[in-house]
Amino acid sequence: MKYIDEYRDGEQARHIAANIAAEVRPGHSYRFMEFCGGHTHAIARYGIAGLLPESVRMIHGPGCPVCVLPIGRIDLAIRLALERGVMLCTYGDTMRVPASEGLSLIKAKARGAHVRMVYSAADALALADKHPEREVVFLAIGFETTTPPTALVLREARERAVSNFSVLCCHVLTPAAITHILESAEVRQLGTVPIDGFIGPAHVSIVIGSQPYEHFAEEYRKPVVISGFEPLDVMQGILMLVRQVNAGRAVVENEFSRAVTPEGNLAAQNLVSQVFELRESFEWRGLGEVPYSALQIRPAFAAWDAERKFALQYSSVPDHKQCECGAILRGVKRPTDCKLFGTVCTPESPMGSCMVSNEGACAAHYAYGRFKDIPVVSA
Repeated sequence: MKYIDEYRDGEQARHIAANIAAEVRPGHSYRFMEFCGGHTHAIARYGIAGLLPESVRMIHGPGCPVCVLPIGRIDLAIRLALERGVMLCTYGDTMRVPASEGLSLIKAKARGAHVRMVYSAADALALADKHPEREVVFLAIGFETTTPPTALVLREARERAVSNFSVLCCHVLTPAAITHILESAEVRQLGTVPIDGFIGPAHVSIVIGSQPYEHFAEEYRKPVVISGFEPLDVMQGILMLVRQVNAGRAVVENEFSRAVTPEGNLAAQNLVSQVFELRESFEWRGLGEVPYSALQIRPAFAAWDAERKFALQYSSVPDHKQCECGAILRGVKRPTDCKLFGTVCTPESPMGSCMVSNEGACAAHYAYGRFKDIPVVSA
């Protein structure tokens, strides 16, 4: 197949669904976590869950970078913008993540903070060039996919000695989060669900390759199928997982072979390793402190590290008491299990991070699936 519409063919989708239904074993449950928010969005948008047998349950994972960003990190950015007078640049979705005291970056902007939406770290660096009299900080978020562009811009800023530019780094790592879900005592205490296999992320895997997932297959006996984001990709990935479970196998399979290789993008990996190093620990919304799950800027780039430059101190902040984002990110609860969902909490006025990005489980279900949950009342 060469064109996008071929990956969205309804007849082919029904054919794969029929194969899944034929191959699931009677009385057996299949619980698969799609780690990436892109897959969550695709499953909701294209009605994939409705094509699956009742015995196959898709569990939404924490793979939305906006959703896992803790309140304390947003608070740091808000303080920089409101109290230190910096020009704070970040992606559009990040501006709407709820923070402390009813604030968000977009609300801080309404109070007079200089907050700018940008499409890339390069846009933020261009603003620093354009406004040499202002300190410009780029709030960098995302998994391995968005990390290389941030590294490239940091390297350029150092080469050109752009002294009024820095990065507040919140880049996080996929494999460490999956490990935490599988074995962390803290997550088990907070609640978890059995997982029979994973749909591995597409864009992340283009960068890191398929090899990093072999650890989960070998040590935890959990099959992983790396899948693209189109509906037929996702359905084929689910079929491959069902077949592995039925055969008692646990290996890494690559459905997205048109873009993912075992070793990944080595040039991007080398660039990232030049600029970043592992953090000992990083707080994830919904998962808590996860060891070696995030990146920090290397000392050689300290002049462009906002945490060092502004002597920032991170403080953890609890979520809204009634918000169930933490449990939803772990797959323990579904969006409709939250009392705030669809009433107080909507995409227009999100109370939790899962309702902000269209890759968030709550936002995806609100946009594409919530009407299925309303009982039909006969006249």
